[in-house]
Amino acid sequence: MSNEQRHVAVLLGGWSLEREVSLASGEACAKALEEAGYRVTKVDVTRDLAATLKALSPDVCFNALHGPFGEDGCVQGLLEILEIPYTHSGVLASSLAMDKNLAKKMMAAVGVPVALSKIARRGETALGHLMPPPYVVKPVADGSSFGIYIVGPEMKAPPGDKILSDGDEDDPMMVEEYVAGLELTCAVMGDRALDIIEIRPEGSHDFYDYEAKYAEGGSQHILPAEISSNIYQLIQKYSLEAHNALGCRGVSRADFRYDPETETLVCLEINTQPGMTATSLVPEIAERAGYSFNELVRWIVEDASCNR
Repeated sequence: MSNEQRHVAVLLGGWSLEREVSLASGEACAKALEEAGYRVTKVDVTRDLAATLKALSPDVCFNALHGPFGEDGCVQGLLEILEIPYTHSGVLASSLAMDKNLAKKMMAAVGVPVALSKIARRGETALGHLMPPPYVVKPVADGSSFGIYIVGPEMKAPPGDKILSDGDEDDPMMVEEYVAGLELTCAVMGDRALDIIEIRPEGSHDFYDYEAKYAEGGSQHILPAEISSNIYQLIQKYSLEAHNALGCRGVSRADFRYDPETETLVCLEINTQPGMTATSLVPEIAERAGYSFNELVRWIVEDASCNR
C-alpha cells in the first residue's frame, strides 16, 4: 500500500496535564505525515475514542498522546482490542515505564543503575524528611516533570504546603536521592541507541522542569554531550538495556543524572512517548543520526503494529 493510500489517525490532545504538549507534538507529526503523502486525520482524543476510530477506520494510529491514559497502556489496550496498528510501545511496556517505581525495579534487575528511593503518600512526604536531604519528591506516575520538588541539604523540612497544594494527600509519591551533576538523555530507535544530549536549564530553572522543556530558551542542549567516551558508551548501553528490559518498541528516551566528581551515574526513567515539538530532544538526536523530522515520523509510522 502506498503512502497516499494509507490512512493515519494522529491521536493528540486528550485530557491529561500534558494536553498542550500533546497537541503540539501531534500537529507537528500530522504535518510531517501529510508532507510524506499519507492521508492524515487528526483526532483530539475524548472518551468516545473507540467510536471515533470505528467510524474513521484508519490503517494506523500515530499515538502522540502524553501522560495518563495515552502513555500508560490504556489507549494501547483499546487499540489492541480494535486491532488497529499503532506506534511506540505496547500495553505492558507503556504501563511499566509510566510507573517510575516498577520501571526502576525492572531496570535494576538487568544491571542498569538507579537512584535509591522509597514510595510514600503525598501527605507523608509533606510532613518531614523521609531520607536525608538532598532528595527529590515526585509523582510515581506522571510525565513532563510535573510536580517535582527538590529538597536541598539546607532545608530543615520539605516544602509541605506546596507539595500538598499540588494533589491529593493519598497520591503515591517517590522520594529519591538527589544526584548532582549533569542532566543527560539518550534516544533509542528500534534496536539502536543513538546519541546523548546534555540539557542545561537556563535562567531561573533549577532543573529540567516543564518550562525548561517546552519554553523557547528554557534550556540549552549540548549534542553530543561533552562527557568521556566510556561514560557515553555506558549510557548508550544502559539505554538500550532499559528499553529492552521494559519491552519497549519504536522510539524511547532514557533520562540520566551523572556526577563527574563522584562518577555516579543513574537512570531516572524511560519515556515511551517522547515529545515531538520544536524544542523536543528525540527529533534533535535523530537528526544527528541522519533522520530529518519527516523521516523520523515516517519511520515511526512504518514501525507500527499490534501485539507490541
